[in-house]
Amino acid sequence: MQKQIPLVHGAYYHIYNRGNGGENIFREPRNYGYFLTLYAKHIEPIAETFAYCLLRNHFHLLTRIRECETCQVSGNLTGLKYLEPSQQFSNLFNSYTKSINIAYGRTGNLFQRPFGRIRVTRDEYFTNLIRYIHLNPQKHGFVSDFREYPYSSYQAFFSTKPTRLCRDVVLEWFSGDSNFKSAHNLPIDEMQIAELIGEDAD
Repeated sequence: MQKQIPLVHGAYYHIYNRGNGGENIFREPRNYGYFLTLYAKHIEPIAETFAYCLLRNHFHLLTRIRECETCQVSGNLTGLKYLEPSQQFSNLFNSYTKSINIAYGRTGNLFQRPFGRIRVTRDEYFTNLIRYIHLNPQKHGFVSDFREYPYSSYQAFFSTKPTRLCRDVVLEWFSGDSNFKSAHNLPIDEMQIAELIGEDAD
């Protein structure tokens, strides 16, 4: 695993994880939706999301940890509790694991520990990393055309429906939806972003 670094408020990260021992973390379609429901519960209070892709045995996210003063807290007015970012991700994985263990009669850890996180520090990396995340299903052979994959954020950028994604910010990075679409038609030079994709690099 990559050397683990703290999640700093205001910083951007490529966050990823995979099934323990290569096990599938999503076994059927309903699992993907349930994971995203738990993601909204545990991660939205402490992070913004710019792109995601959920595959059978691993996933990728591009997030920004909210500034400390904008992070939500839990509890009532007399017992507020600060939500620590790394702990919230652990809570997500633990909650999902418990549900999968119950549903499929398994035991033990579902995800590798600790989860991967790589800080994104250069502006020119953002668009390449988003393209990489969206093209991941095609890279790993889950589909022949990444545009047809139903469990990534790609199609949300062409929708007018409400979304929890920072859609407008991402489209601004690409200078509009037409450039967003065109950029995804270009091949990715993984050597240029090798430091951002960690163990997923071939």
